[in-house]
Parts: sequence; structure tokens; C-alpha cells
Amino acid sequence: MQTKVFHIACVAISTLFFISCGDNKKVEVSEQKQPNIIYILADDLGYGDISSFNPVGKIKTPNIDKIAQEGMKFTDAHSPSAVCSPTRYGILTGRYSWRSELKNGVLTGKSKALIPKSRATVASLLKGAGYQTAFIGKWHLGWEWAQKDTANFGAEGWNPEDFDNLDFTKPVTNTPNDLGFDYAYGHSGSLDMAPYVYVENGKSTAEVDHVTEDTGEYTWWRKGPTAADFVHDDVTPNFFRKSMDYLKEKSKEEAPFFLYLALPSPHTPILPTEEWLGKSGLNPYADFMLMIDDYVGQLSKTLEEQGLAENTLLIFTSDNGCSPEANFELLGGRGHDPSGIFRGHKADIYEGGHRVPFIVKWPGKIAPNSVSNQTICHTDLMATCADIVGIDLKESEGEDSFSLRPIFENTDDMVFEREATVHHSINGSFSIRKENYKLILCPDSGGWSYPRPGTDDISALPKFQLYDLKADPSEENNLFEKHPDKVNELTALMRSYIENGRSTPGVKQTNSPLHLNGKEWHQIEPILSH
Repeated sequence: MQTKVFHIACVAISTLFFISCGDNKKVEVSEQKQPNIIYILADDLGYGDISSFNPVGKIKTPNIDKIAQEGMKFTDAHSPSAVCSPTRYGILTGRYSWRSELKNGVLTGKSKALIPKSRATVASLLKGAGYQTAFIGKWHLGWEWAQKDTANFGAEGWNPEDFDNLDFTKPVTNTPNDLGFDYAYGHSGSLDMAPYVYVENGKSTAEVDHVTEDTGEYTWWRKGPTAADFVHDDVTPNFFRKSMDYLKEKSKEEAPFFLYLALPSPHTPILPTEEWLGKSGLNPYADFMLMIDDYVGQLSKTLEEQGLAENTLLIFTSDNGCSPEANFELLGGRGHDPSGIFRGHKADIYEGGHRVPFIVKWPGKIAPNSVSNQTICHTDLMATCADIVGIDLKESEGEDSFSLRPIFENTDDMVFEREATVHHSINGSFSIRKENYKLILCPDSGGWSYPRPGTDDISALPKFQLYDLKADPSEENNLFEKHPDKVNELTALMRSYIENGRSTPGVKQTNSPLHLNGKEWHQIEPILSH
């Protein structure tokens, strides 16, 4: 991959100079060390699960709240999808996943790589700018396990025999290392998806020697092959330990670093360690949240102790809304709603599916106790990083990414340029949000809450839904039949985003074919035909 890059000297000097960026414009930069960048991505953590976002909630998260107090809290931040894999694709590529082959659902623990080596990622961009780059955690974007013979991958079921052809003794290919990460350590899918194997820089870290399964109400995971060093209860603590060790190592080096810490929690299996069981007084999910908050505090303390905090851009967020596995009914009865005031939860097209906590701390750039009500998306990380390090993205890079730097620095000479934001549910249903209005291009939740597609009677419902989120943030009053002009405007905008292959200004790009595994991408039909 050819990238317009420059290398920033590590010793700060006061002079400014111009540096050529190949076929792109010249960029004025200061010879000053670029900020380290840490992106902590929780898994299935709801908007209402962070106490600074939900003061009436019963889960208290003082360490995550402290990051907000020292930085900026975004009240209107969104994952591009209401489920795992597509959101992770969007974070790393700056592109909506529905432009890729993944039009709905998620990958499994043995799926092939979703991101081709030819596509630029946040990691490859920053690596080209002189950063050391690391991934630690849950990948869930596919890679190729070695095969014992030339047979195909076969069915992606969950029974142990489905894994018989995988050879865990041989290197894994198409890994995070092929997408710009100098160091990569993690597991392939969600923590409830086999195989349960740590892979470090393309190699399994231990022999796969047994099969595990759990069928508990909160603790369940699917039956599958497990490595000798893989202990489900210790996976989240292990990733935090690895990350803190990485910070200690990088504190001794001059080059800036990018750390993508992708947690597998509080997604199922819900596994608070023994010291946290019962601490919340609510249920194991709330206990797990307290444990995660404590580890975030430990990581923040490590940054301080290693002298890294003052020159580090730290982001904490979640990949989508909270899963119903948290037990909404029980939590609600005890005064806590993981979605806060918002409708729905993980998998849904409603706000509870994709509105997430998003906190950014950047000393010297972001004023403490800042709050932004701008509508932003996880896909914006790509353009933000490019803007910070002074790289012009190519036309085929970050097609749905807008720099957040104007919001961070709050200066009059920079403007945040996002026009609208597209959301996507587990079954591939769309919504598009512009200013206060959100148009949902299906009659139901597109996910797991009522009205659930395919199970609840939706024949009497309007074919689309339109909500004014300023007046009706809980999406209770469907305005579809009252504002046909707004429906037409947003439908036309969604159609243009599909047809242009991008939502940013620029040359038209190509989406992947509108089908996957032989199934037509039916959710696009009402948009293009409206």
C-alpha cells in the first residue's frame, strides 16, 4: 500500500517547516512528537452502563467517569452497526461494513478475513507515519486458520467436529499483522465462539488439548476446542495485563504508538472474577462492569506512572448497545437500564442498538469536562488519525470517515463536516440520521426487540419509521406519514450514499456485490425503489 506519509522527529523543536507529501498537497507540521493513541473498545456495553452518561443508573464507573472529567464526553456517538464484526470493520477502515461482503450478521470464530490486505486501515496509516502499532483483544474480523488438508472451511457450526480440519500447530494467515499491526495478540471471534485459542503474531500460543463448554445463564459459551493456556475467566484480565505491559515497554521508546485494545467484555460469557462477584448488588453483568471499570483505572494509572498520559489521545467506547443477555428485566426491576432513555438494545436499529458512550481525553488539546452533542460515528477514527498526523487520505480510503479534530480542539478555523450518519442492524436493515431526524428503512426493530422481524405481526405497521430525536429521543412517535418531504429527502440521501460508494465528498467508489453466500441483500431494495 502506497501512503502519503511523513515521519515526525521525536525531539520537539520550535521551528515549523514544509514537507512534501508526494502527489498531495504540502503539509505544514511541527517537529514535535505525535500523540500516542489508545482506542479501548468494550463489547456490548450499553449507553446507560457508564454513570457519567446515566446518572440515575445503578452501575457506578468512577474510573471511566474520570476520563470524561479530564476530557470530552460525546452524548450522540454511534457505532456504525448494532453488532460486533461490522462495527470493528468500520472502526479500522473508516468505511461502513455494508459496503463490504458482510451485509448482515457477524462473523464466527473460524470465518475468513473480511478486510483484504489491499485496504488501508487505521493501523497501516499510522504505521506509515512512524507509529508502533498493536492490537490486543477480540478480533472478530476473520483470519485463515491452517488446514490439515485441502478441504474447504466447511460449515460454520459450533459442534467440535466442525473444527476437525483446523491445524492449530501451523501459522495463521491474513491476520492483524497483515493490516498494519506490528504486534497482534488475541482470539478470533467473540468469547463465546470457538475455537478458544490465543494467537500471537500469527501463531497459536499453546497446544489445543481439550474441549470446553459452559451452559450457565450468564456464563455460557459454545462447545469447542480450547488451548492449554486459554482460561475464559481470565481473558479480560489477561488483555488488560498485556496492554499495561505494552505501555511499560513503549514508555522506553521514542516512537509514538497506537494501541487498539478490543475487549471481549461485557459480552457473554459474563465472567466477573471472584473478587467482583456480588459487588454491584445487582447481577453478574453489573459486577462485570465494575471489574472492567477497575481495569480501565489500572490502565490509566499505568499511563500516568510511565509518563505517557500527557501525550496520549485516549478513547473509550463500545462496539454497540448492551445485549439482552445482561438481563434487562432484572436490572430494570432494580433501577438500572443499560440503554438509558433509549429504545432497544444490541442488534436493533433503534438508538439502544447503536448509540454508545464515547469519551476522549487528550491533554493540552481537549479541555477538561467538555461535552459534545455532535453526532459522530466510530468510522470517524480513520480521518481523525489522518488529520492528526497530517496525512491526506486517498479517494479509496475512509469513505465514511470524518475528522473529529475540529470538535476536539474547538477552534474557529476548523469545521466538523459529517452531513449524516447511517446505522445498520443485525439483519441488515438501514436507518439514516441527519440533524434531528432519523429515518428507519424498515417497519420493525431490524433486530431482537419488539417488533421483531419475522416473529411479531408487523403487517399493520407503516413500512418506514421517522423520528425527531430532539423531541422524541426514545423513538415512541413515528412521524413517517406526517412528513413525506423529510422521508423523501433522507431516502434520496441514503440512495446517494449507496450509489456513490461513500458518504464523504470525493470520487465515486464501488461497493462489494449486493449478496453474501447466495442470499440477496433485500434490505437495499426499498431504498433504491422508493
